[in-house]
Amino acid sequence: MVGKAVLLECLDDSRVTDVLLVNRNALELSHPKIKEVLHSDFSDFSSLGAEFGNYDACYFCMGVSAGGMKEADYRRITYDFTLAAAQQCFQHNPNMTFCYVSGDGTDSTEQGRMMWARVKGKTENDILGLGFKKAYMYRPGIIQPLKGIKSRTPVYQFFYNWFGWTLPIIKALSRHALTDTTHLGKSMINAHMIGFDHHILRNKDINLSA
Repeated sequence: MVGKAVLLECLDDSRVTDVLLVNRNALELSHPKIKEVLHSDFSDFSSLGAEFGNYDACYFCMGVSAGGMKEADYRRITYDFTLAAAQQCFQHNPNMTFCYVSGDGTDSTEQGRMMWARVKGKTENDILGLGFKKAYMYRPGIIQPLKGIKSRTPVYQFFYNWFGWTLPIIKALSRHALTDTTHLGKSMINAHMIGFDHHILRNKDINLSA
């Protein structure tokens, strides 16, 4: 859901000239800006490192729900895959802006009780430790899907289908209680184009920086 949100905003933004998509399966979306690469092993991006070096920013939006997963499996997808990409990006272009989509409640201390929060906290910390010129950790809470975007996580999509009508009410009660896919995508583009003075962005930061 987040990846498609960022993609749509990149396609609409005249400041973005080229987009490299790295997917396991073809997106089946044709656009003059898009170059799509199908890649099966997300633990090793070395074959794409030189390609990464041609781009100014990486928006790493891949994620998985921790529900029912063992820590080792969750860590492999959340930490190992992310750092494999980030290391190749840094090796070939340390001036790149790297944006990682984490989540509200991530534990920067890496010591908390929630497994997923510890793993995401370590992922954030190690990305920031690589030394990118600019790196931002996105921690959205509730995200309202716009422009026909749907979540691939069944429980989330169930919520949007049946309770999505409550989101405008929540937003009316508290301006920054949620963000939406458009604000999220625009904020990531601005992270590179403008830059921010702090590395962790929550709903309020996302809404104000879009």
